[in-house]
This record gives sequence, structure tokens and C-alpha cells, in this order.
Amino acid sequence: MIEELFSLKNKVALITGGTHGIGMAIGTTLGKAGARICVNDISEERLDQCKNEYADLGIDVFTLKFDVTDEMDVDKGISTIEKEVGEIDILVNNAGIIKRIPILDMAISDYKQVIDVDLVAPLIVTKRVAPSMIKKREGKIINMCSMMSVYGRNSVSAYASAKGGLKLLTANMCCEWAKYNLQINGIGPGYIATSQTAPIREGGHPFNDLVMTRTPAGRWGEPEDVGNAALFLASKASDFVNGQVLYVDGGILANFGYVKGENEIPE
Repeated sequence: MIEELFSLKNKVALITGGTHGIGMAIGTTLGKAGARICVNDISEERLDQCKNEYADLGIDVFTLKFDVTDEMDVDKGISTIEKEVGEIDILVNNAGIIKRIPILDMAISDYKQVIDVDLVAPLIVTKRVAPSMIKKREGKIINMCSMMSVYGRNSVSAYASAKGGLKLLTANMCCEWAKYNLQINGIGPGYIATSQTAPIREGGHPFNDLVMTRTPAGRWGEPEDVGNAALFLASKASDFVNGQVLYVDGGILANFGYVKGENEIPE
């Protein structure tokens, strides 16, 4: 019974930008649960590389190049997926970018680019996928939000603006489509150990010290931690969970004032 609850057998899942990092961890987790995995990227090189990496894990992945910010390209790409693989049952809006630039130094074009990729693109892709889900009265949509969906941080104004907007877009999608048995939720990853964060996880780096001392779990998250949350939201286990953001952060949002060693109760 439990296995059936989390089984994604015969489901088609699209993970945008699922060629590396958190997106690939989600793809591999859903693939191991039985889903037919589709990923896109704008880089042919990343698509070729990820196909081999998925294959090494025993997962056959359908890869396709298209730009999530281009409505015509999205329509063409998803039409190809529908023809070659099948209608999409699970959509993970994972593709995203971040630009760490102080507000006064940021060009408006840079700000708009982050908004386009991180906020507008999930709307474009979801609008293309949702009608078939509504028609069959079943579908799972997962938007990759962030801890910056609820608080700001120095030099990430565009990213925080987009992720804050994505949290509310998730809620609004729920308000409009829950009646059709669609579940639309978000995941807010905390600080995750990926290739992108490797330089700041080295011993002695000030940001690594911040994460390690402020996170109650006392560690960086692993991509698989996010993949496991995605499996829950993509499965029948979450059929009455809707319009929520699940923060996978080791408790940092629950107690951002935590300092390891200072707030612990002596044995």
C-alpha cells in the first residue's frame, strides 16, 4: 500500500533545467519511483552530459532543447514531448538563474532577465501543460521556490523578487485549479551542497560558517533531500496538499537566530 502511494509508474514528468544539481536530483528520484523523465535545457552540451549521467543510474531520460522564456519554443518543445513520450502528468518548474549584484549596481536588463527566467517562465510552461491536466482531472505541479520567497538578503534583489512572486503564483494556481484535482505546490530549498555552492562550502569560508552555525540540523542539505520532497509532492501521498511551499532547509527558517553551541541544552 505504501509503495503504491509513492509509485509514479506510467507517469510522465518534465523537470525544466533538470540536467544538473537539484533538478537532476529531482529527476533521478522521480525516475527511480517509476516516472518517465523528460528534461530540457538551452545547452546541448549539458543535455548530452546529463543523458549519460542518468543512464549510469539506470534511468532512461528524454532530453530536449528549448527556452522556457520563449512561448513558441515552449509550445514546440512540449508538443514534441507529448508526441514522443506522452502527456505530462508531473511538471517541476526548476529552471532558474541568480545574479548577485547590489541594487544600485544592477542593470534593469539583468533584473528583468532574472524575473523572466525565475517567475515568468514557470507561468509560460505551466499554462502550456495545465490544460491537459485539467482535462483529465489529474496533475502535479511543483514550483521551485526558495527561502528568499519569504526573506531578503544582500545583493539578490531580483532573485528574491522572483521567488517571492513564485510563492504567490503557486497559491493563485491552487486557487484556480484545485477544483480540477490539480495539486500545485512549491519547494523552498535551504542551503544545498551542489557544484555551484562548492566554493563557499570550503572550510573557513565565512558563508560556510554562517550556514553551519545558523542551521539547527548542523549541515548543508543534499540534493537528494530536495528530491525526496519532490517525490512526496509528485505522488498520491500529497493529494490533499495544495498551494503550499515545503521548505527543505534543515530548520533554518524556523530558527534563524540559532547559533550552534550557544542554544544547545547541556546533557
